[in-house]
Amino acid sequence: MGALVLACGDSAEHGRLTSLTERDDVEVRSIPAKPGRPDVDPLLAGLSERRLVVVGTDADLAAVVLRMLRKELVDSVTVGFVPVGDSPVADLWNLPSDTGKALEVALRGDVDPIPLLRDDAGGVLVGLGKIGPTRGVGYCDDTTALRGGVSGIEVTPDPTGRNGLVVRVIRRGLLGKRVSEFRGRAFQLGSLPVTPIKDGVTHPRQTQRWTWYRHTSDLRVARGVV
Repeated sequence: MGALVLACGDSAEHGRLTSLTERDDVEVRSIPAKPGRPDVDPLLAGLSERRLVVVGTDADLAAVVLRMLRKELVDSVTVGFVPVGDSPVADLWNLPSDTGKALEVALRGDVDPIPLLRDDAGGVLVGLGKIGPTRGVGYCDDTTALRGGVSGIEVTPDPTGRNGLVVRVIRRGLLGKRVSEFRGRAFQLGSLPVTPIKDGVTHPRQTQRWTWYRHTSDLRVARGVV
């Protein structure tokens, strides 16, 4: 089947990636960090039956997945991920902390579906989204998740796949931190101006309304035991 490995930013210098170039069934391409359409789309055009492996940060993975979404490849292409640095995605996907083992899982691991989250600004969320502190009203599906002031809001895809997303509403007071958790297909927030953070990348402008919701197709993720 083979694989196309996209080494994002400085991850191209990793020694283990150099050894992959000697394998006939693996193609390694170096692309910029947080790559855009000109960097990714020409490579996706010839992906065919191969597995796509991203080596980089959560932001790099999100950037590649966004291009997959635009090219309508989410349904047909399996995605592997080798995290560089701190990675909520690695925790969600239960990936090995060792780079070599993570690479083997990305190339050969069994395929599991993981919800792909989208937002109403045209982006995607593969790991962790953050908002706050703020004051407003938020809903997880038809359930009121917050009303009033909160210290923060965290949203992740549901790794079990049973729901689209997991919402954690964080409040801090005299008795410490209190977290309320909700699960559903969508989270909608209307609030004072906030600047969402998606997979470590700050949204370019403030907004008073924000939505994360489950895409109609899940990501085909390589995360099973090799």
